[in-house]
Amino acid sequence: MSRRVWLPLGAVVLVVNAVQWVVAEAISAAAWTDPPYSYATNYISDLGVPDCGTQFQGREICSPAHQLMNTSFMLEGILFATGVLLLAGLVKGRARRVVVALAVAHGVGMVLVGLFHGSGDGASAGLAIHVAGAAVGILCANTLAIMAGSLRSLGLPPAYRVFSITVGTLGLLSEALVGMSESTAGVFERGGVYSWLLWSVGTGALLLVSRRSSPAMVENALA
Repeated sequence: MSRRVWLPLGAVVLVVNAVQWVVAEAISAAAWTDPPYSYATNYISDLGVPDCGTQFQGREICSPAHQLMNTSFMLEGILFATGVLLLAGLVKGRARRVVVALAVAHGVGMVLVGLFHGSGDGASAGLAIHVAGAAVGILCANTLAIMAGSLRSLGLPPAYRVFSITVGTLGLLSEALVGMSESTAGVFERGGVYSWLLWSVGTGALLLVSRRSSPAMVENALA
């Protein structure tokens, strides 16, 4: 496949990936009305629990649109991995192998998140797989963002490099603070997830704009 095809395609896939997640999450949260879903206290994973009325860690869970959210989890993993793999040609040598490994690991992790829900009433093995998949997905995606900003060989603008490293770092720090308080668990969890969604949009948009306004910048990165 020509780089004139895979580069813009990878950029578009990354943008679509982030948009589909945000839309699916908003629709799923809006469908949850009794009790109302809270972006601050409820985990994102709560939206994928299929059993209405489940009690887990003091939260009553009832997500009528759980199938939509679980589909979005899996689609995110597939699209993110696909987008990064399409763009992996921008990276050379050992760094490229690391990028590919992180992308694939993230994709597998998020597919597992969608297949195994996060409620406490399910099989313990299923819950463990869900938590492990989420941890791998969050760690790998944020690490990719940091790595993308750290590779000077890509020749990308300094502002993008700062953005990429910053959102990835904040994502990891935010996820580390998830258990700090029940009242802010949802906020910190979203910090660890929205970071890579923001990175996906920012990276995809930059590559698309750069491809049109300054093709030489991207071509030099491929040289």
